[in-house]
Amino acid sequence: MNYQKLDAALATALNDVQDPQETSLGVFIHTEPTLNSAATAVLESLGVSGVISGKNIFTATLSANAISQLSEKPWVKYLKRSQQLHLVNRRINTPKLGV
Repeated sequence: MNYQKLDAALATALNDVQDPQETSLGVFIHTEPTLNSAATAVLESLGVSGVISGKNIFTATLSANAISQLSEKPWVKYLKRSQQLHLVNRRINTPKLGV
């Protein structure tokens, strides 16, 4: 695994994985701007959807093993953890603008 291509949150999450085959980690995959057919095939085989020419950021839910494989590919720039955002259940008091 090439840890230089992983952000801190993803590297930490990988340490907590119990089953490296389980697809449990949401990630952003940042690649070179132009992917060849072999790179496209690798992404599609891992279940990454929307792999089209000219696109260089992809999202996917992957296993620790798949992340390890991708981190070794020369056309992958870096991998970043995707986390679920939660709404805050409170109103923000903003001043009303007078007319």
